[in-house]
Amino acid sequence: MAPESPGAPPPASNAVLLVSARFVSDVGAFLNMVALSTYVYLQSQNAIMVGLFLACRVGGGIAASLMGTVFFRRFPGRAPLVVLDGIRAGAIAVLLLLPSELHVPVLPFIALALGLCNSLFSIGLNSQLPRLVRQELLMRVNAWLTSVSSLGMVLGSLASGLLIALASYQAVFAINVLTYLVAGLLILPLRLDGSAAGSRSRGSSYLDEWRQLRVGLRALPVLASMLLVTLFDTLGSAAHNVGFPVLARLIDAQGTARVMGFLLACWAIGKFTGARLASSLGRRAPRTEPWLERMFFAGVVMMSAGFILCFRQDSLPLLLPFAALAGLGDGLAEVSLVSRAQRTSDELRLPIFSLLTLMQMVGFGIGMLISAPFFEWMSPAGVVSLFHGLPLLAVAIIGLRLLTAGRRPKLGVEAS
Repeated sequence: MAPESPGAPPPASNAVLLVSARFVSDVGAFLNMVALSTYVYLQSQNAIMVGLFLACRVGGGIAASLMGTVFFRRFPGRAPLVVLDGIRAGAIAVLLLLPSELHVPVLPFIALALGLCNSLFSIGLNSQLPRLVRQELLMRVNAWLTSVSSLGMVLGSLASGLLIALASYQAVFAINVLTYLVAGLLILPLRLDGSAAGSRSRGSSYLDEWRQLRVGLRALPVLASMLLVTLFDTLGSAAHNVGFPVLARLIDAQGTARVMGFLLACWAIGKFTGARLASSLGRRAPRTEPWLERMFFAGVVMMSAGFILCFRQDSLPLLLPFAALAGLGDGLAEVSLVSRAQRTSDELRLPIFSLLTLMQMVGFGIGMLISAPFFEWMSPAGVVSLFHGLPLLAVAIIGLRLLTAGRRPKLGVEAS
């Protein structure tokens, strides 16, 4: 590994390596998300087993969010990120090494390992990004990370389906192992700025970390509001993910998969565009905390409104522009939220990203459980309007509170 020079700024090459590693890693993540979800049903012929598999994956993500702060306080730097890629590669390689009759019993453990490592990797990367890239490049790198994540989703999902159709599941698993190994190799040369991020809290207990986070967010009420809106937005996201196949079947009962493909592709294109727009706006506007916060709330409104309008259409050509609009808002909101959280102090940044992951995992899991029965009682448009109305209502209430406060709350000192 390249040595870390205390006090020296990270090299510009870090940005290219990080974006490349994220792209390759996300291609792998979506390869196994599609392949394993279908493979577990093919092997078990049991829908309960599929549910157990997905629950283990979400459970791994929740466990990662609860232990992420302590883990990266104890093991900071690039080494744990490389190890996490190695564990993900090893988890998939198990399916290549074991006979097929043993796959069903081990698949829930593989799902748990993937969920745990995926979330830990995200927490570690986002919280340490200010030490990995120069301050002036931070928002541009965040935008590129979101952009390549969208591309990775499309490419990984398409490649998985094609490989399964043309070759086999084993071919998908072999390529998946390779993607994680390549991602780990791309992270190896990274050089950090040498600062001891979060060293003040290394001796703190687990409860002290969360107590410090609560105190810190009280001093940053707008950022706390952004996290709350994100929780409501996660519930809305769960509803539209459950509703996608329902809407696709209503649009074209004979071509449900085709409609789903176009819908997700337009959303991904919109998200890519939103991330690039956020980067472009960041170069033209002052990248202050208030500006990032306004862009986040605008993105959430655009995303929720886009999905509500999308589910109210009755033909494919009409719903695609609104799917792209929702993706555009998603890209703006994600880049601005991550960039704003990264501007907090070293002590707060890591627990904030752990909390954000916990909220996303719990909110998405609970949201899918809660929203699914509503599709039996209401139209898809009604369900999505109800659940995506929650973040819109939250944004409206927060906006009114800020307007009636008479002055904007103090946001704290920007992290160096």
